Amino acid sequence: MRRLWLIFAQTTTVALAMLFVVMTLKPAWLQRSEVPVLPRASPIQPLATSTSSSRSGYSLAAKRAAPAVVSITASKPPARSDEANDAWFRFNFGQRGRSAPSRPQVGLGSGVIVSAAGYLLTNNHVVEGASDIEVMLSDGRQARATLVGTDPETDVAVLKIKLDKLPVIQIGDSNSLMVGDALLAIGNPFNVGQTVTLGIVSALGRSQLGINTFENFIQTDAAINPGNSGGALVDSEGNLVGINTAIFSRSGGSLGIGFAIPISTARQVMDALLRDGHVARGWIGVQTRELTPEFASAFKLTVQEGVLISGVLDGAPAAKAGLKPGDVLTSIGARKVLNPTELLAAVAALPPQSEAKVSVQRGAQQLEFTLKIVQRPKPQSE
Repeated sequence: MRRLWLIFAQTTTVALAMLFVVMTLKPAWLQRSEVPVLPRASPIQPLATSTSSSRSGYSLAAKRAAPAVVSITASKPPARSDEANDAWFRFNFGQRGRSAPSRPQVGLGSGVIVSAAGYLLTNNHVVEGASDIEVMLSDGRQARATLVGTDPETDVAVLKIKLDKLPVIQIGDSNSLMVGDALLAIGNPFNVGQTVTLGIVSALGRSQLGINTFENFIQTDAAINPGNSGGALVDSEGNLVGINTAIFSRSGGSLGIGFAIPISTARQVMDALLRDGHVARGWIGVQTRELTPEFASAFKLTVQEGVLISGVLDGAPAAKAGLKPGDVLTSIGARKVLNPTELLAAVAALPPQSEAKVSVQRGAQQLEFTLKIVQRPKPQSE
């Protein structure tokens, strides 16, 4: 028995010694080769796969909208310089005996393809006065654009290009926007190439900024810079909700205050330009001011709300109907007006050659007149 125990002890000692040597010199011999076992897909609950829908951020919105946003190069005739054609100027600045060379002006902006037929929306100020308009798509294709029509009073222009298989942006609903909604601005700022910036709806219905005659801007803090004009403002799904138009800036760059024309307005203008070649708006020929409490008190008016008529143009519908400076216009048709902006929009919405009744407060008298609406004259700049 003693002999067997001695043999067992010796064998155990040798085995442990060999194990120690192997663990020290060849530890890989002792590692177990494991084959990963893949989970089996259940017919009730399939394995989760990585899809684009699980991607965070706004890459899907950008991918959806960006192909339809184009870069626009508008060439204009060279500006004529009186100095360059002056003999004294040429003599003193080294251009003796010849006039200074004149180069065409080149403007850069953006646009959005809104129809497979090749129609684009952009800003009027991007293409105003241009003799040649070139459009470059995000896929590198280029085409010369035809100017279909413009509306300077909303700063909207419609272009057309002839190319096959055009990417078209999906039109969204700008009327459903709320302050705080996420927005993407897409365009070609400073001609660096297509750029996407992120922001939110900062405010809605911005007006009286002195940018356009008719203003109803979407304000956003998405970075908008020179070259973004005419580009797309899209929602978090990549749907077009606005046309980027202007910025408030002291340096020329973005300060987080940008303005875009709602797509509802731009689309109405585009439809009118395509249908009639111009935008039909009503006009009655009055100059207006805000009705202040001081004025109402001084003239002992019985109304506190309305629009003060400060001037009436000779021969205009308002003059023919009998309106006078000092009258306070309180309503047109069934629509009450509280400020000049509302009156301008209300009159513009009336079709030319139609008739409308207006309510006026003249001193202590409340009067009613019938006006014949006429077509709004073109801006003097045209």
